[in-house]
Amino acid sequence: MRDLLVAAVSMHSEPGEVDKNLERMEFFVHEAAERSAGAVLFPELSISGYTLKEPEKIYDLNRSRRILEKIVRMAHDAKLIIMAGMVEIPPEGRPYISHAVAGPEGLLGLHRKTHLSPPEKEKYSEGDSLDVFHEKGVTFGLELCYESHFPEITTVLSLKGAEIIFMPHASPRGNPDEKMKSWLRHLPGRAFDSGVFVVACNQVGKNKEGLVFPGVIVALDPQGWILESWTGNEERMVFVELKTEVLKETRAHRMKYFIPHRRKELYRDPVS
Repeated sequence: MRDLLVAAVSMHSEPGEVDKNLERMEFFVHEAAERSAGAVLFPELSISGYTLKEPEKIYDLNRSRRILEKIVRMAHDAKLIIMAGMVEIPPEGRPYISHAVAGPEGLLGLHRKTHLSPPEKEKYSEGDSLDVFHEKGVTFGLELCYESHFPEITTVLSLKGAEIIFMPHASPRGNPDEKMKSWLRHLPGRAFDSGVFVVACNQVGKNKEGLVFPGVIVALDPQGWILESWTGNEERMVFVELKTEVLKETRAHRMKYFIPHRRKELYRDPVS
């Protein structure tokens, strides 16, 4: 892994107001590039807005593809990694809650949310793969909001080489301090158990569907300690430096890095 300066954004996104949301994202990307960031993390469904009301009608397949092209151009022009959330419209079937990942050289891929919350299951399809992304010496994975409650996902991504897990959220309810306390119940465990950096951010503000998102950003080192954090009710971008030496120190220590000591033979039977 190389040292990576990450800009994590807590942003307000209105459902269906794609052009407005993209314009706001461009502002943050420009600022991140000015600060020499190597990656910008936007919240879940930051482009399309978080919606549970007929997401299949938010835009059509062609518009979905053009949004991806826009993110790729933004990443190319800014010369950094952009991770941004959108309703992905497939050629057929229900849409996905997806996160686009683009780098300076083009689209790195899409992560389709594999574990949907109960309300989301009524409107969206689930993704079926847990993949890592590679970009110039950095290997990372994504977990979208509800996915962060499943330790197995982080374990799988770590076994596939992930050094950083980015966790964009669109998590309503509660005030910012309450949401931060909630996150700190489980996110440090994801970092600590798998020896990975974790960076998480949430949407912020009340959208037109009546959902209120508390502004929260947190970055954790591979031991689960907080590197940077912020809570509030306005938009914010927080910068955090993820250092190679911190990851190496954790993974070189026989009592701090647990993944290599797993007894795989005990996990062969399926868990139901």
